Amino acid sequence: MTDERVPRSFFRRNALSLVAFTLLALSLVGHALTGHRFSDERRAEHGQPPQAISEYLRSGDYLSTLLENWESEFLQMGLFVLLTVKLRQRGSAESRPFSKAQEEKKKEEFPEASKPWPVRHGGMVLALYRHSLSIALLGLFAVTFVGHFCSSWRQHVDEQLLHGEPPSPLREYFFNAEFWYQSFQNWQSEFLAVLALVLLSIWLREDNSPQSKQCDAPHSHTGH
Repeated sequence: MTDERVPRSFFRRNALSLVAFTLLALSLVGHALTGHRFSDERRAEHGQPPQAISEYLRSGDYLSTLLENWESEFLQMGLFVLLTVKLRQRGSAESRPFSKAQEEKKKEEFPEASKPWPVRHGGMVLALYRHSLSIALLGLFAVTFVGHFCSSWRQHVDEQLLHGEPPSPLREYFFNAEFWYQSFQNWQSEFLAVLALVLLSIWLREDNSPQSKQCDAPHSHTGH
């Protein structure tokens, strides 16, 4: 096991998550501001007064567009984690090696005291811990799917009321084409992103990225 020195700087130790969080926060603000403006434009077309941004952020309109994207991200990551357990793609940096010998070479041995508590505890706790990443991601997908469904229904009802139509019951909205259109258009884009990364990493490189193979690795080499 190689000895890795941890930087003293808080930013250097957590730079990846901090920058990702900053980009997420900026995009959420942009989403809220532009969505609020677009919503007010639509309300004006129907002779309705503008909404306060605090009211818009609680509306089905905003929450539906937010959660449908989060839902597709968690579905993408959860399935990708599960599929890469058993399935392989020759030459891809996103695939585990075909040879068990290659995988064993990459495994490090850690001191017993440094292992996570579930590993040291064993039993059912360890069994759950061994699959905790996919459980968490697919659990988040389920939560955001339900949230997307409910907020999308609220948005649909608001639009029906604007047009003087009776609101649809929640149970009927599950078979609404608009809801599934929103879901499938996001799901297909996420699966396209996975496919592109899996295939492009066969031939293309990004030096020092953990998502890429070494620059001098042959195209047939599988894994990072």
